[in-house]
Amino acid sequence: MSVTSEPDDRSTSDVNRTQEAILAAYAELIEELGTDDVSFRLIARRAGVGERTIFRNYATRVDLLLATAAWIERRIFPRQDSPSIFDMPLTIRAAMESYDHRPELAHVVAETTMRGIGGAAPSPRRAMLEEMIDAEISALGDAERRAIVAALAHLDSAATWVTFRREFGMTRSDIADAAAWAAEAVLDPIRSRVG
Repeated sequence: MSVTSEPDDRSTSDVNRTQEAILAAYAELIEELGTDDVSFRLIARRAGVGERTIFRNYATRVDLLLATAAWIERRIFPRQDSPSIFDMPLTIRAAMESYDHRPELAHVVAETTMRGIGGAAPSPRRAMLEEMIDAEISALGDAERRAIVAALAHLDSAATWVTFRREFGMTRSDIADAAAWAAEAVLDPIRSRVG
């Protein structure tokens, strides 16, 4: 199963071709073998580079894992921009469904943030959520704004998908429904304050 998708402007500007090959190879191998059984030698062979090239770009396995998780989020699980904060439940529903199609990769993304590995971006879409709220509901107090952003950022994450799958044994549609419903519940109290 190939992990590459159509490149977007962000993914091509963040990594060079060699790094792209390394990250794509590692993601493919994670889906085939899991994270524990993938050696740097195997990644190098799959990427068509020397093992030293991997170490020049990613000095440690943690560096490689962080870069791969970020790459997976951008390339495998990209989000469509929501025109409104009130469209986030639909965005979150779509994200949960995409995680379910690629569970090994969703686990990698979730575990890098859940383990608190230094350098992991715990909420990559936080700034976007803050901007949308500021544009649509500028009258929110700081505490309420922070709570809404935190709730939506958490719901729009691989960690949420992993929690629903592992701890509750939920199906793809149940996870998508629960996450979208929770996002609606977060947003319902502020709908009347738009404008």
